Amino acid sequence: MNTNRIEKVTQNMRACGLRQIIVSSTANVYYLTGVWCEPFERMLALLVKDSGEMTLFANRMFALQGLTDVPMIEYEDTDDCVAVLAPHVLPGKVGIDKTWPSHFTIRLMQQRPDVVPALGSQPLDDARLTKDAEELELMRISSRKNVEVCDRIARALHEGVTEKEIQALYIQIAQELGSPGPSFTPLICFGPNGAEPHHDSDGTKLVPGSTVIMDVGLLWRHYCSDMTRTVHFGAVTDEEKRVHEIVTAANRAGIAACRPGVKMKDIDRAARKVIEDAGYGPYFTHRTGHGIGLDEHEFPDCSSVSETVTRPGMIFSIEPGIYLPGKFGVRVEDLVAITEDGCEVLTW
Repeated sequence: MNTNRIEKVTQNMRACGLRQIIVSSTANVYYLTGVWCEPFERMLALLVKDSGEMTLFANRMFALQGLTDVPMIEYEDTDDCVAVLAPHVLPGKVGIDKTWPSHFTIRLMQQRPDVVPALGSQPLDDARLTKDAEELELMRISSRKNVEVCDRIARALHEGVTEKEIQALYIQIAQELGSPGPSFTPLICFGPNGAEPHHDSDGTKLVPGSTVIMDVGLLWRHYCSDMTRTVHFGAVTDEEKRVHEIVTAANRAGIAACRPGVKMKDIDRAARKVIEDAGYGPYFTHRTGHGIGLDEHEFPDCSSVSETVTRPGMIFSIEPGIYLPGKFGVRVEDLVAITEDGCEVLTW
């Protein structure tokens, strides 16, 4: 149990006018208790009061006894798990996080008509927005290992290899380096497939003259890395070279804008303007980045509408791209950590 994190969350609860929240995501429960548990369809719920009092409700099958000093109430597989939780919820408003299945919420409302559900993710989102020193170091390690794996799979590219085979090789090498596996399904895209920002890697074979996008990340002690590199296999056309240079410049412009006190939408604008000025604005079809940590995608977005102001400890991606349908795509992604006077790039 991390008392500093609990204090951050309870302060945020009071700022949001929430006396109590139900925390259910595996990552959020881990953040506060130190216990990592994938409940699947069963209920895992951490009831947090603004006083700092916490109670963990868990199926006995999870075998969590002795793994945390947070008070725990267990239920059997044949119990009504919501009925076990319901008496402990105070009357009035309760914040419920965005991952709790709706059938649990509905059953709680049926059993406790004096309870009013409210969106309850913000206290944890805001707390996890800034990483402490331990988290930052884990993100550094995860990113360094990701860079190494990406470099190795880039060197392994050869004519006739398939996207699926390179995808499998990434997972194999990540595990060889001590990671339990990828933080998301590796995206390996050859040639025209790279024009789909989230192409599902398939049996496409690599041929000379192809542009290759590798969007990959791994886990290190539950912390995620994420990076995209675009390489050219064989001869490069003038258009491919120009587009790669533009996207790289946009990536660098976005990174240059990263420092404390900047709105995320202004970082997005810095990267996007480079691509728009080059005449490819309509082909940059997604936000510039996203927060990252225990989850691959965390609050906040680095987008044209994000009013979030950067502050030290935030970690997020800068990943501009240009996607030309039927031809090729280019994306360059790095992770940055905001420091006291600028930013640290974790993936260089």
